[in-house]
Amino acid sequence: MTDDIQNLKDKVTDNFLPDTLKENTEIILRRLERMSKFKSYSSDYEVASKYIDTITQIPWNTITTDNLDISNAKSILDKNHYGMNDVKERVLEYLASMNFNKDQPAPVLCFVGLQGIGKTTIAKSIAEALNRNFVRIALGGISSVLEIRGQSKVNPDAEPGYIIKAIARAGSMNPVILLDEFDKISDEGSVRSAIMATFLEILDPEQNSSFIDHYIDFPIDLSKVMFILTANNLGTISSALLDRLEIIRFSSYSDDEKLKIAKDFIMPKVYKQIGLSESQIKIDDDIWADIIRPLGYEAGIRELERVLMNIGRRVAKKILLEKIDLVEINKDNLKLFLPIGY
Repeated sequence: MTDDIQNLKDKVTDNFLPDTLKENTEIILRRLERMSKFKSYSSDYEVASKYIDTITQIPWNTITTDNLDISNAKSILDKNHYGMNDVKERVLEYLASMNFNKDQPAPVLCFVGLQGIGKTTIAKSIAEALNRNFVRIALGGISSVLEIRGQSKVNPDAEPGYIIKAIARAGSMNPVILLDEFDKISDEGSVRSAIMATFLEILDPEQNSSFIDHYIDFPIDLSKVMFILTANNLGTISSALLDRLEIIRFSSYSDDEKLKIAKDFIMPKVYKQIGLSESQIKIDDDIWADIIRPLGYEAGIRELERVLMNIGRRVAKKILLEKIDLVEINKDNLKLFLPIGY
C-alpha cells in the first residue's frame, strides 16, 4: 500500500462523511489498493484523490445557530442601509415568521430592481443578522445545467456544480446563498428551460432535501439553505419557479437619499479604504448636487461610489505632493477631482 493511498484513507477517517458515502469511498480505496500492486493506478488515483478532496470539504454535519432576534436584525439593516423601509419591513416579517416555526423551510426571496440599488448588500445583511455564512453565485451567462449540477467524476476535468462549491466555501450546511443575476441565465430556450427545471428542484422545499450533484453522486440536503435571488426583471424566469419565490421589489433612490448615503455610508468607506481621515477632506455642501447627479438620473449608487472613491484618491495624491493637511473641494476646483468626462 502506497503512502498516497494511506493519505487518502486518513482524509476519509479524519473527516465526517455520511455512512453510505463513507462506505462507497472505502470501496474506491480498496480498488486502488488492488490496482497499486500492478503499478497501473495513476489515472484512477488522480480521480479518487480529487473526489475525496471534494467530499471531505463539504461541511456535512456543520450547522450554524440562527439568531432570530428581530431587534438585532432591524439594527443591522438600519446600520448597513439608509431608507429602503418597505424592503426592510418585508425582510423582518419573514424573519419574524421563522421565530414561530423554526422547522419551516426558509423563504426563497427574490429581490427585483435596477442595478446598484442594494440587492446584494441587503442579502449580506440578512446573513449577518441571522448569523449565517454568506456565499454569492454569479449566474450571468450560465449556459449549461452541468455548471449547476456538476459532471460525473469519471469524466476528465470533472468537478461539482456551483451549488456544492458554494456550500463548501460557506463551511456550513445552512448558509445564505445569493443567486445573483438570475435573469441573465442563457437566453437559448431549451437551455434556459433545463436550467430553470434544475433550479426548481434546488429551490422547492418538497424536492431539495435530496439534491443529487452528478460529481458527488450522493443525496445532499439543501433544505436548510436560505436562497436569495436577484434580478433586474422577472421576464426570463419560468412561471413554475416564480410560484416558489417571495418577490420583493426595490425602488430607485431619490437624490435626497443619495445625499444621505453618500455622506453617512459611502464616505466612511472611502476614508477607511484609502486611509484618510475626515479632517483631511472638506466638501462644500453646495456642490453635492453636482457630484450626485451630473449626468442625469441613475437608479442606484454604484456610480456614486466610484466617483467618491476617485475623489478620495485624488485628495490623497494632492496631500502627498503638496504636503498639506487639508483639501477643500468647492465649485471652483470640483472638476479637478471628478473622473475624466464626468
